[in-house]
Amino acid sequence: MRFAVKTDKGMVREINEDSYNIIAGYSDIPDTFIVADGMGGHNSGEVASKMAVDFVSGEVMKFSSALKEKEDILNYITSIMEKANSVVYASSLQNEMNSGMGTTLIMAVIHNGMLYVGHIGDSRVYLLRKDEMRQITTDHSYIEELIKTGSLTREEAQYHPKKNVITRALGCSEYIKVDTYLSDIQEGDTLIICTDGLTNMLNEDEIKRIVTSTDDIDAACDELVRKTNEYGGIDNVTVILIKNI
Repeated sequence: MRFAVKTDKGMVREINEDSYNIIAGYSDIPDTFIVADGMGGHNSGEVASKMAVDFVSGEVMKFSSALKEKEDILNYITSIMEKANSVVYASSLQNEMNSGMGTTLIMAVIHNGMLYVGHIGDSRVYLLRKDEMRQITTDHSYIEELIKTGSLTREEAQYHPKKNVITRALGCSEYIKVDTYLSDIQEGDTLIICTDGLTNMLNEDEIKRIVTSTDDIDAACDELVRKTNEYGGIDNVTVILIKNI
């Protein structure tokens, strides 16, 4: 398995409120990829995303090899993300500067040929298999709710003024619902984990074209971010590419 990552503050924002971590190469801990996109005033989005990523990373290092059943691993992910929510929420109450801060969070675990994902917010995981790219996660966003009810098409959503409004974020309330997903991983598959700084600037066809245009995943990451900034770079952007070889 090969992976690459690129993060950038973009062309407009003064700081990068995205955070990420990759835990890989351990014999007794599954490869884990964590991405968060923070939000809040006074730079507290940066605090929220880093706090969430740091907490999840620490919990992952305690992984128990006794977790073998798929449902147990999904519950393990949910539990970690719920605890991370409590940590960020408590911090927001203790410091007025951090009041109202929150973050999206993706926790993707690859274990014994399976992909396990925990998800809050509108950061995304895509699975690219052969010529088909499928979004694994479902956005927790105002736009997604409109699409579900048939009030809006995906094409119209790209230009909707409220496309950045999310309906669920880690750290904004005492309790949070974590969505989990399970998928097999096959040889040749590519996983794309990204914040909305990418998907708000590039459509899925362009993302797919860039990722499939080269076997060099570092170059693909660089090109995705370069293209995002070329189109205006209005937000921070983080992309992790994982190639299962």
